[in-house]
Order: sequence, then structure tokens, then C-alpha cells
Amino acid sequence: MKAALKGWIALMAVNGAFSCGPAWADWRDDIGTFRIGIVAEPGAGDTVPGLAVLTQAFTNALGMKVEFVVARDYAALIEGQANARIEYAIYSATAYATALQRCGCIQPLVAPVDSDGAAGIRSVLLTRDGKLPGLADMATHRIAIPPPGSVGGWLLPLAGLAAEHVEIAEDAPFLVHAPSASAAETMLVDGRADAMFGWVKAAADGQPRLAGGTQARLEASGLSASALQVVWMSGLLRYGPHAVRSDLDPEAKRRLAVFLTNLKSTTPDVYDLLESKHTGGFMPVVSKDYAAAGAIVRLVSIDGGRR
Repeated sequence: MKAALKGWIALMAVNGAFSCGPAWADWRDDIGTFRIGIVAEPGAGDTVPGLAVLTQAFTNALGMKVEFVVARDYAALIEGQANARIEYAIYSATAYATALQRCGCIQPLVAPVDSDGAAGIRSVLLTRDGKLPGLADMATHRIAIPPPGSVGGWLLPLAGLAAEHVEIAEDAPFLVHAPSASAAETMLVDGRADAMFGWVKAAADGQPRLAGGTQARLEASGLSASALQVVWMSGLLRYGPHAVRSDLDPEAKRRLAVFLTNLKSTTPDVYDLLESKHTGGFMPVVSKDYAAAGAIVRLVSIDGGRR
């Protein structure tokens, strides 16, 4: 009886050592300092407006120490997140797709929208007065294109058309190369081109919103809306996301998602510091929302975007 009692006391002592000892480490302890990567605006060096306010806002949201890391460019930002030196990064759409291709270790959390509900852009092939009947007729018409580095006017059309098995070479004789997007628009207006590649803003459901896009500028230059026709339209290229490492603790992801999606309504001044270009707030996104960006990155990695 006494031996059994001693055994029970010993067992309780062992259990007590576990139950009364240090608690399991919290995810905040594992991270230590939560690092957020951001690329500074051109000419701003390593400074970000309102950095102290932003740091405090994220600190309050996560309940832990937060530090912003200002990268010199997206390549440095991508390497920082791929190598786990930062947990959270703010990307352009193609930079996010490049980062995902680089390591597959990140996931998008939220992305901004405009005040009119636009969530990104779609490339369009525009003609005037029905001069270009369809894609099959491009070879017999003059198509104005902006410089090859243009995402909406060249890279997105190439990637989108390739997905539809329509291949276009950069040196195709029917392409009229313009030195800028505005120059391509002028070619369509004055009749030197029968059609042109441009872009329109679009909502998350894919519906185009014309304010701020190529069609709106063409109308502002004097062409009537009835004179312009959309021959072809690409899929949606979403605005760039805020992305986290996939192995970040789920509770940290949840806290960030709640904080960001409510930021515009709760503390609009902080939102404006974090996102100055798109004023409609943040909405949740997932990897498949960046399929168009991924197609562009794959295209460029294959041949520099020249087909």
C-alpha cells in the first residue's frame, strides 16, 4: 500500500513538473520580431512616409514587435522573403508571381481595390469603326502597340493570347511599334493604325470599368464611344498583393487579414499611408487570383516576352 502511494506521488510530481513549468512557446516567441518588407518609392531612398505610425498599427494588430525592412527593389524583397528574413511583403502583381515561382513558399493575403470597385486591369484590343473584325484578321491590318515593357499593352496581351493559342511575334509585320502608350492611342485616332492594344480597369468579377483606361483616354481625345469596339479582352490582372510566408502561424495570418480588411473603415489615415494608389480598401485574395501575373512571368522567363 505504501509502495503504491509512493508511486502515485512520484507520478503526480512528474506531471506537476510539466503542468507547472513554462507554457508552450507562443508563435510570437518563435518569430521574435515580425518583419515587413516594402519597396520604397523611386527617389525616396530607404524611407517610407509614416513609418512609425504603420509600425505601431501592425504592432497593435499582432501584439508583438514589428519592424519594417525597406528593400532597394523587388528582387531584393523577393530574396528576403524566400530566405525567411521577412514574414510579410507588399508586392506588385508580377513581383508576387516571380516570388512564388522563386520559392513557392508564400501566399497572398489581401489586395487593394479602387474606390469604384476596380480590382485590377484587363488588356483589350480596340478598333475603331469596325476596321478590325476579329483576331483572325490581325495579319491584314495595322495594330499599334506600346513599348514591349508595357504590362497592360504588351505583356498581358501576349500571355493572354498565348493561352488561347494565338501566337504573336514582336517583329510581326502587322504590328506598328509606338514609343509610348499615348503615341499608340494617337495612331488609332489619326488613322495610322486600325486597332491597338491597351487596357481597362476591371472589377473582381471581371466586369470592365472604363475610368482611367485606354478607352476612356481615347474618348477624351475626341473619339466617340460608339466608334470604339473591343475585339478581344484578357483575363484580370489583379493589383499587387500583400503576401506572407506560407509557414506563418495561422493565428498571425488571421489577425493580419482582419486588420487589413477593416483598415479602410477603422483607421483610414493608416490605410492611406499603407496604400496610396488604390483608395477602396483591401479585400482577401488567393493564389489563383494571380494566374494572369503568373502567365506573364512564365512568358518573360522563357523568351523575355518576345514571341
